[in-house]
Amino acid sequence: MGILADTLAWLTDPTHWSGPTGIPNRLVEHVGLSAASLLIALVIALPVGLYIGHTRRGVALAVNTANLWRALPSLAVIAIVLPITASIDPRAGFLVYPTVVAMVVLAVPPILVNAYTGIVGVDRDIVEAARGQGIDERRILTDVELPLSVPVLITGIRSAAVQVVATATLGAIFGFGGLGRFLVDGFAQYTLGGAAQMLGGVVLVAGLVIATDLSFAALQRALTPRALRLHSSVEGPLA
Repeated sequence: MGILADTLAWLTDPTHWSGPTGIPNRLVEHVGLSAASLLIALVIALPVGLYIGHTRRGVALAVNTANLWRALPSLAVIAIVLPITASIDPRAGFLVYPTVVAMVVLAVPPILVNAYTGIVGVDRDIVEAARGQGIDERRILTDVELPLSVPVLITGIRSAAVQVVATATLGAIFGFGGLGRFLVDGFAQYTLGGAAQMLGGVVLVAGLVIATDLSFAALQRALTPRALRLHSSVEGPLA
C-alpha cells in the first residue's frame, strides 16, 4: 500500500500542478504532439484510403505499404529519423520531429485500411443506383459512400488516436516533454519518490488514453447516421 499512497500523494501535490514541468503543461505538450501527429496522418492516409476504396485502384500497393509501416517499431523509427531531423533543426529536430514522424507512421495504417474497408463495405446496389441517377463520382464518394462508411472510418481514427496517445510517451526518452517525462524522470531517480512519479505518470497516460477512446466513441456515435445506429442495435456491432 505504500507505493499507492505515495503515488496518490504525488498526484495530489499542488507543486506538481504548476510550472513548466507541472502536470497541466506536460498534458498540453502530450495532447499537442498527439493531435499534430494524428492530423498529419489523416492528411496522408484518409485521401488515399477513400481513393482506393472508391476506385479499387492501387489497393495492393497502398494496403501492403500500410501493413509494412505497421510492422515498424516506433522506438526504431525515432532512432532512425533523429539524425536526419537533428541535422535540419538541431533543437526541434531532436526533441519533437522524430516523435511526430514515428507517431504518423503508427497512425497511418489503421486510418488508411479502415477508410478503404469502410468505402468497400458500402452496398454496391446503393452506389450503382446513385450512378444510374447521373450523380458524378465525386458526389457519390462524398454524399453516398462516405456517410455510410463513417462507423468503420471513425473506428480506424479512434484506434490510431489511442495508439498515438499511448505511444507518444516514447518521445520523453529523447528529451521531449509530455506525460512520458514523468516516467523517464521517475525511473532515473531509483527512489520511492521516483517510483511514485513513474506510477503517477502511468495513471495520467492511462487516463488520457481512456478519455481519448471515450471521446472518439462519442464522436463516432454522433457522426453515424441514425439509420445505421438502428441497424447496428438490431444486427450487432458494425466494426
